[in-house]
Amino acid sequence: MPLTVRDLLAIPSLRLELAAGRAGLGNVVEAAHASEMLRPAAWLEGAEVVMTTGLLLAAQDDRDAWAQYAADVAHGGAAALVLGLGRLLPLQDVPSALAEAAETLGLPLLTAPERTPFVAVTKAVFGARAAEERRLLERTLRTQRRLTAATASGDGLDALLRAWQQATGTAVVVCDVLGRLLGAAGAEGTAALAEAAGILDAVALRGLRGSADGDLPSGRVQVQPLGASRLRGFVLLLGAGNAESRLLGSVLVSLLSVELERRHLADEPQRRRRAQLLAQLFTPELPPARARSLLTAAGVRSTAIRAVAVGTGERPGEQPDELAADLAMAAPGGLARVAGGCVELVVGDGVDVEEILRRFAPGRPAGIGPAVAPQHAALSLRQAHALLPTSTELGRPVTTAEAGSVRLLLRLGSPALLSAFADTVLAPLDAQDPAAALGETLRVWLETNGSWAETSKLLGVHRHTVQSRIERIAQLTGRRMDRIEDRVDLWLALQARESAPVLPDSAPSGAP
Repeated sequence: MPLTVRDLLAIPSLRLELAAGRAGLGNVVEAAHASEMLRPAAWLEGAEVVMTTGLLLAAQDDRDAWAQYAADVAHGGAAALVLGLGRLLPLQDVPSALAEAAETLGLPLLTAPERTPFVAVTKAVFGARAAEERRLLERTLRTQRRLTAATASGDGLDALLRAWQQATGTAVVVCDVLGRLLGAAGAEGTAALAEAAGILDAVALRGLRGSADGDLPSGRVQVQPLGASRLRGFVLLLGAGNAESRLLGSVLVSLLSVELERRHLADEPQRRRRAQLLAQLFTPELPPARARSLLTAAGVRSTAIRAVAVGTGERPGEQPDELAADLAMAAPGGLARVAGGCVELVVGDGVDVEEILRRFAPGRPAGIGPAVAPQHAALSLRQAHALLPTSTELGRPVTTAEAGSVRLLLRLGSPALLSAFADTVLAPLDAQDPAAALGETLRVWLETNGSWAETSKLLGVHRHTVQSRIERIAQLTGRRMDRIEDRVDLWLALQARESAPVLPDSAPSGAP
């Protein structure tokens, strides 16, 4: 237990006596400081015993000065005030104004006789502090041995968490990287994880380098990442904690990391079995019944699935097997494998693949194949692989749905190239059509597949006006509107202008 003013008063050799401020006897004492300053608060850090003979104050003989002095000491966070009294000292009795002020402030006012030097009080305080720290260290070492024994007992995570909570009184919750509960002691784990979801996400962004404290509706929480070389999960310590739990926090994190690494290694045979199952699923011309049987064995109930290919690249310290294990854990069914320099996986059609990739494969090229019947998994995989070059160019995952669009192809071009192409084709219109009426008519006419009536209706102009404008566009651009090649050029130019930002000093030719 920490040293308090009451404990200090009970040390016989100091011969201290209480003069006022009994309400503060439970104040914790962390240091002792002798000072004859009139305003010592600026030099205090809190929890000190301030010792004085009242040398300067006694000379003033002013009641208000004593009251102001007591207030200054209290506001500085002092645990107590010790006043030295004696025949050869400035004061032989406690000034009534000082006693009254100390009582009002709840500041313990102790008196020390002349034969008790202030240094004896200082030695007593620091001796008691050293003894407490020694006891804390001994308790911590005993608790550490208990935690290590619990880890080595083979009883798993629950035994370790129970040993921690019983030894420190601090509630603890452990979850995996997806925030799924693995174990808890002293708290309702699911509720705690729900409250701390935002903090967990913030720590996850920094991986093993992250940690955070926060206030939940149920109290204070500290979140630490778990894992040796790769993030495996998180530990939540609930409540303010005590000195012992703070000292042992790093020990708990280390032991939990070992436990989660052990679990990861124990799951390796299961991951290999699922990788073999996935290889069978990617067999061309797989019978539908066999495909459904393979998915059922993996726990995937979807009637449609999609394949995903993730490039592993050649980054320093690259670990394709670890990436595959992460994706297998995150994807329902755990169907993932390393093949041909990529990680391949299969997920049900309803799974948010892009969120999984954002969390576990950030910055990596990834192709997401189309949703297909289970027997066509190989087809979805081929298309996923075909999207990897495009994903590399764009710097993000790409799906087959967008890969077939002209807009995606346009995004692969540089802004300068797209602007140049659009300006070359549309420059004659820019010069003659400052209000952009011709350009808008051309866009609507092309999008309605050359329908005069529909274009007229959408633009709110007469059909003859539409025909006149299209003829004018053909005349200005030199394009024949009955030729598919010319229509495609004009439409691509319009799309390119929408896709590419206008560059400085690259205004369309002929524009005012």
